Amino acid sequence: MSGDRPSPLVIERILRDREGIWQQIVAERDLNGLTGRMLTSSAIALACYGAVLGFFHSPLMALTSALKLPLLFLVTLAICLPTLYLFNLVFGARLSVRQSLALVMVAITVTSMLAVAFAPISLFFLITANDYGFFKLLNVAILTLSALVGLRFLTGGMQVLNDHGLLAPEASTAKATEQVTAPAPAQAVPAAVPAGATPVGTPPAGQDAAAVAVPAGAAVAESTSNGAVTTAPAPAQVPAQLTGQPAGASFPPGYPPQRPWDNAPIRRGEPTQRPASMTLLYIWILLFGFVGTQLAWTLRPFFGDPGQDFAFFRSIDGNFYAEILRTIANL
Repeated sequence: MSGDRPSPLVIERILRDREGIWQQIVAERDLNGLTGRMLTSSAIALACYGAVLGFFHSPLMALTSALKLPLLFLVTLAICLPTLYLFNLVFGARLSVRQSLALVMVAITVTSMLAVAFAPISLFFLITANDYGFFKLLNVAILTLSALVGLRFLTGGMQVLNDHGLLAPEASTAKATEQVTAPAPAQAVPAAVPAGATPVGTPPAGQDAAAVAVPAGAAVAESTSNGAVTTAPAPAQVPAQLTGQPAGASFPPGYPPQRPWDNAPIRRGEPTQRPASMTLLYIWILLFGFVGTQLAWTLRPFFGDPGQDFAFFRSIDGNFYAEILRTIANL
């Protein structure tokens, strides 16, 4: 594929050009088209993976799981997105609804594509190891790993938006103001040399003049108006006085004068201030996980116990975490 032609696969662009994706979200450029492509790709990938899950029971269960798995992610997004948007507004972030939706859709797209990449492995164990408990734990682990990678993309995108001042605009403005108003360091002014004075040790033509040094008090030649040449002691070189240095301070040969800004105190161990929106993002991720797992328990079965008849939904009893612990204990 040529480098100047965009990839038709949105997941390939997310993985190869994630900085371009973040910049597009920051600029709010064609977010409707980007979000639509991510939504379509995620729905197709989750439907394919859901079909693999349901095939453990029957083709009919595969069809229903292909419908319910995309529904699980989209309903969870619909429930949790307003919370993320309002969290950002309360703490001064300037994210729009479209930017928030696009960021979360990036995470869901990565999660769904990574899950469907594991589909051949899940299908392999479906054929070779006909164990319901093992198959269920295997796919829960696959979905958990995929979700963690997708959420890593979400936090990375939020950090880029924070760097552009969309999460903490006041801190970004203050930092820019400090850079603009920072005073320029003072510069040393070299000592003056009398006009017309020529050092006695003037090098011949063609020789580098910078290599010849004239000590203080040495005689120099001066030309008068009638052409006579007289000698006079050269003025002593007075080192440039810098702001903050004591008067008459001298330095050993080869050591430059100490500049006051060279000894600026180094502050170590100061933690970098994290915007409140980034902290609330991690809280929102936990909330998203709890809502998603409870909704998955409500929409079950996805796998289908081979010892039970087909059912589109099961009765709501127990919870997702108790079922996982019970499955591990029964292995």
